[in-house]
Amino acid sequence: MLPVGSRTYSSNTIESGWIPSPLLTIYTGEELRGYREWLGADSYEAVNALAGSFVGGSIEDYYLTPWELGYGGFVRFDHDFIGREALEQVDPATQKRKVTLAWNAEDMKKIWGSLVDVDGPQYKYFDLPMAQYGSSNYDAVLDAEGTTVGVSMFTGYTANDRTVLSLATVDANVPEGAEVKVLWGEPGGGTSKPTVEPHEQIEVRAVVSPVPYSLVARKEYAGGWRTSQS
Repeated sequence: MLPVGSRTYSSNTIESGWIPSPLLTIYTGEELRGYREWLGADSYEAVNALAGSFVGGSIEDYYLTPWELGYGGFVRFDHDFIGREALEQVDPATQKRKVTLAWNAEDMKKIWGSLVDVDGPQYKYFDLPMAQYGSSNYDAVLDAEGTTVGVSMFTGYTANDRTVLSLATVDANVPEGAEVKVLWGEPGGGTSKPTVEPHEQIEVRAVVSPVPYSLVARKEYAGGWRTSQS
């Protein structure tokens, strides 16, 4: 067994296709009021921090369905469970789908190069190997016309492929192989979160790619959610 660093441990997530930190869907609805009031002020749900360039009109704009996260194959209506009625009203064919985005190397050089460019724009710091700076990251994914077609949610660098990747959920009509842009950095120079320094936003080109991105994961893992799309 070779030792691995705790900082690199989570990078296998972007290779194998698991989005680990979508926003919990507990912040609205009367049926969950009792649960929210029961939660402690220091609980994960209470201190969870949203980060990224995507700005929704309400908290529900950050909610995702099982199909959008790639878990549609697990949904079964042959038993009772909390949320069944809501899911029964969802048409899977209209849902966004999970993809990997492979970020453009030249655009990434601009981001990292801004660290030592005293005269040029300063972009949001991109940590290695994982670039998350909030509990739940949501970066806007744009098409060629600048329309938001999805959100990029878990971002980092994989040494195995020497590529920056992110796991995203995009509109169903965005094909594999298409070039999109990820808006990196927060609007207005950045929020007041302690993990955010003053910066400018930058559009990073990215190619819509398979999920899992790792060929080993796609070809050799046991059959399941990692190796087939639902």
